[in-house]
Amino acid sequence: MEIFGYLSAIAIGISLGLIGGGGSILTVPVLVYLFHVEPLMATSYSLFIVGTTSSVGAIPYFKSKSIDFQTALYFGLPSIITVFLTRHCLLDLIPETFMLTSGWEFDKNQAIMLLFAVLMVFAAYKMIKGKAGEKVNKNSKGNIFSLIVQGSSVGLISGLVGAGGGFLIIPALIIFNHMSMRNAVGTSLVIIACNSLFGFIGNLDLQLIDWHFLLTISVIAIVGILIGARMSQKIDGKKLKPAFGWFVLIMGLVVILQELIK
Repeated sequence: MEIFGYLSAIAIGISLGLIGGGGSILTVPVLVYLFHVEPLMATSYSLFIVGTTSSVGAIPYFKSKSIDFQTALYFGLPSIITVFLTRHCLLDLIPETFMLTSGWEFDKNQAIMLLFAVLMVFAAYKMIKGKAGEKVNKNSKGNIFSLIVQGSSVGLISGLVGAGGGFLIIPALIIFNHMSMRNAVGTSLVIIACNSLFGFIGNLDLQLIDWHFLLTISVIAIVGILIGARMSQKIDGKKLKPAFGWFVLIMGLVVILQELIK
């Protein structure tokens, strides 16, 4: 199964390079189901893999001036603070076991995976149905407040499930902030990189990191994102989003079934 895991690591990078998101959607399931990493540890590994890969992937967009740094600041800073606090404080407050009605219970790891899967289904719907708008109005005070709220929300979710947040950031930038697809991708990669790496740092004292494994997967994913960035110059990202959305939807439903039948 590991060979499929390494191939999937390339797909993680390609996804980030093409549509500025989706890397964490693939990373956590790949780590859990193909490399058999414990789910809570997988969320930490995911943050590092997606963070380092996004940092490299943002370089071509920076060179082509396709990053809106003002939006990245207003969206990213609240998100970074929230994801750091979530990883450093909130995760410890989550109970180890959840009891539902009819005597049905599941543990913390299952809860994380189920929450992740539900978000996958939501993100898939947005990618399938969402439409790109026009360029964001940078001078709107209301828009700045909206970016702060959106960034904080994404930070909370990113911290809980180990996601960089691109699968939520991209729809937010395009649908709510009317940003063009290419600018949304470049801006998303900057926000994801900051989100993920700060979230990983916030959890360093809680995890025993296998650096050899982590760096190996990260390097493979970086190769993928360089491929994806090159492909993005020739392929319309708006056409890829719905197709990727269907893929994410199927994966989300598979994860839900996988966790419920344990």
